[in-house]
Amino acid sequence: QIQRALRSLSIPLERLHIMKGHMVQDMCKGLSRQTHAQAKVRMLPTYICSTPNGTEKGNFLVVELCQSQVRTVLVTLYGDGNMSPQMMYKIFDLPEGITQGEGEALFDFIAQCVSQFLTETISPDSSGSEQHLPLGFVFPFTCQQTQLDKAELLSWSKGFNCSGVVGKDVVQLLQSAINKHQLFHVEVVALMNDTVGTMMTCSTEGRPCEVAIVADKGSNCCFMAEAHLVETTEETSGRMCVNTEWGCFGDDGTLNDVFTPYDESVDVESSNPGEKRFEKMVGTLYLGEIVRHALIALTAEKAIFTGISTGVLKEKGVFTMQHLLDIVNNEDGITDVRRILEVLGLQPNERDCGRVQQICRAVVGRAATLHATGLAAILSYMCQTRDMESLMVNVGMEGELAVGYPRFEEILLSVSRLLSPECMATLLPSRDGSGRGAAMVTAVALRLAAQRREVDEVLAPLRLSRADLEKVQALMKAEMERGLGKETNASASVRMLPTYVTHTPDGTERGDFLALDLGGTNFRVLVVRVTEDGITMGSEIYVIPAAIMQGTGEELFDHIIDCIIDFQTKQNLVTQMLPLGFTFSFPCQQVGLDKALLLTWTKGFSASGCVGQDVVQLLRDAAKRKRHLGMQVVALVNDTVGTMMACGYDDPKCEIGLIVGTGTNACYMEEMKNVGTVEGDQGRMCINMEWGAFGDNGCLDHLFTHFDQVVDETTINPGKQRFEKLISGMYLGEIVRQILMVMTEKQLLFQGKPCPKLQTKDIFKTKFLSTIELMETLLLTVTLVWGSNGLALRQIRAILNELELDATFEDSVLMKEVCQTVSLRAAQLCAAGMAAVVEKMRENRGLDQLSVTVGVDGTLYKLHPRFSDNLQKTLKDLAPKCDVTFLLSEDGSGKGAALVAAVANRAANAME
Repeated sequence: QIQRALRSLSIPLERLHIMKGHMVQDMCKGLSRQTHAQAKVRMLPTYICSTPNGTEKGNFLVVELCQSQVRTVLVTLYGDGNMSPQMMYKIFDLPEGITQGEGEALFDFIAQCVSQFLTETISPDSSGSEQHLPLGFVFPFTCQQTQLDKAELLSWSKGFNCSGVVGKDVVQLLQSAINKHQLFHVEVVALMNDTVGTMMTCSTEGRPCEVAIVADKGSNCCFMAEAHLVETTEETSGRMCVNTEWGCFGDDGTLNDVFTPYDESVDVESSNPGEKRFEKMVGTLYLGEIVRHALIALTAEKAIFTGISTGVLKEKGVFTMQHLLDIVNNEDGITDVRRILEVLGLQPNERDCGRVQQICRAVVGRAATLHATGLAAILSYMCQTRDMESLMVNVGMEGELAVGYPRFEEILLSVSRLLSPECMATLLPSRDGSGRGAAMVTAVALRLAAQRREVDEVLAPLRLSRADLEKVQALMKAEMERGLGKETNASASVRMLPTYVTHTPDGTERGDFLALDLGGTNFRVLVVRVTEDGITMGSEIYVIPAAIMQGTGEELFDHIIDCIIDFQTKQNLVTQMLPLGFTFSFPCQQVGLDKALLLTWTKGFSASGCVGQDVVQLLRDAAKRKRHLGMQVVALVNDTVGTMMACGYDDPKCEIGLIVGTGTNACYMEEMKNVGTVEGDQGRMCINMEWGAFGDNGCLDHLFTHFDQVVDETTINPGKQRFEKLISGMYLGEIVRQILMVMTEKQLLFQGKPCPKLQTKDIFKTKFLSTIELMETLLLTVTLVWGSNGLALRQIRAILNELELDATFEDSVLMKEVCQTVSLRAAQLCAAGMAAVVEKMRENRGLDQLSVTVGVDGTLYKLHPRFSDNLQKTLKDLAPKCDVTFLLSEDGSGKGAALVAAVANRAANAME
């Protein structure tokens, strides 16, 4: 009988693995908005989003409502790592009957306790007597918390049943009572339970503590979860402490096979049969009762206490947790066990004492093992949702079982390690979680609130209102009009250059066409074959040696022709004269479809004899020198126009081109009658806006922040391309770097420690924005059960390592917010410019609703995880009468240039 009883109280490792899996499943249910109501592990959000970092300082008041007392604590922190807080306590007994009376009377009494405590601890003459005093309220009842300082009581327990409180915000009830006592300098800023306080207390011991277990009369655990997984809140960034309320685990029957007859008896005799089944197996309120019922059963089976009176065992509560601990912890034979049993009124023999001790150790050992199983579930969940190969974490612990049972720590570590070998926990005993810990919660809340105010102050100039964007839209439209006007073009910041492209593809283009894409040290030659079945392409990349880039114009264009001849030879195209579209990505004044004067070289080119010359003619002259007759240059285009044309072949409604990459630009089909810089009123012409220079005349100065000005001043063209410097990929990383440096100076990042590498210009690459924001996008789209994308998280760490930044998790979250703010502004400004374009097209055509497609290219648009969505959402808001579709371009500078040549060829054939 004894062995059978002991086996029933021992749970095999395989069964613990299954239990751990069930716990994780129920945790996920508790976090999900859809299944939260059905979950037994409630996973309640605490709205605590950070642990102490040691910089907290000041006076903090704590009020704890206990079973029969009110405890007040004044904690002073010195910003010294929270290693030596000063603490003063006072305990007040609750008046008889107050726990069953009116709620107003209860909260009024608590406020009286606060008033008396402050009178006794803070001198009226001291400077701190009327200083703002934040208060943390430890309220150990089930609440629906919706903010750190807002929680509605769901139900009373533990003998309390005050009227007029259930369904009310208990924080507000306490604050009102405090105000009635003229304590206007006392503000209730946080409500919490003792489990959270335990975690916060242990966070002062060096590394942050992110898990806490309370093994006391009740049992509970809390941990720092990824905030985006806590679906019952609106928070999506960083982490949030979740109060598991795991005491109800198993109420759905998942623990039935390990629930012994002794557990059943305890459950039936409890005030809430069928509820809190896990807690009834592990809480010290119940462990003595489990032992009592086991002894009753074994006595009935004549396995113990034969021939002696055991009536005392029928008395509920006679076997206390202290009796249990005294028996379990006795290592010196059975003398003390006999003494304890005799005090209870039993007359055991030596065998009885040994068997009672076995049962007690089995019950307490099982409780420790079940705590370890719950901890293993939480550790594995944390490791998985953070997508880490292994997890090292500090676990705070507190409570009668944790303190009173010497083997508790050993069992907790060994069993959790068996169940979660990928996780390594370090256990930290808590010191006064409900007092000192509550003060930590309050201190952290104030630190975060102050930090949030400062962060918002730094980022506020970059956050644009709808009115700001409408103004940008109006300014862009006005500058477009100026650029189109013959008299005003010269003074317009948006140049609105005619491209002499008057048609987009209509799908009837046929034939083979060459394209030349020259925009840097490498250039491409392509052949584009347009048939009824679609487009096929062949291409080759050629290098321009530095000596030729910086030599004479004849040498440069001769080299280009040599490469074209080489390409046509390889493609068996030498004998054909093919129309060629020339993408030339340098500043030009275009005076015809096939005529453009080079204004200046950029990108390291300085070939002589080219500036001021027609680059198409220079290419033709080189072909003559080389006696090459296999091509005919019919059009010169830039990459923006090429993008529009490439997409126009697939979608006839594509009449706008947009580039958002290293730089930014747009083009669109304008009515010829509005183009004052070109003769003729019939039809349409593609206008190359060159909108990167929008604002160079000062019209956007009100949007330029300090960070933008610093970036602008360090570029090779200060005061130029100002719109581009707010939007394009070349500058966004540098804007972020400037913000990070200011935040570090203000001690909002990296604890204010200098970051030498962050001082290096252009060290923060724009691709880092995409990586950092991609992490958040991936995290938001994962399933709730398990984690995110490990690659994204590893890339974040790689970025931090590359920048030699010693960043905490909170630092990473703030860096992400900075990146989001900068990229969102860029997308919104781009949308405001595009809204001006589509609205102008709609008005030009006298339409109530415009339907148009934008061909778009550029690494920022294509690779940034949110840029395109933010652009399209803002555009829809600013131009509701325009239905705009975005089509990603495939090779605008190659395929697009060939299609310009194809359309020109089609038009020429039609003329003939």
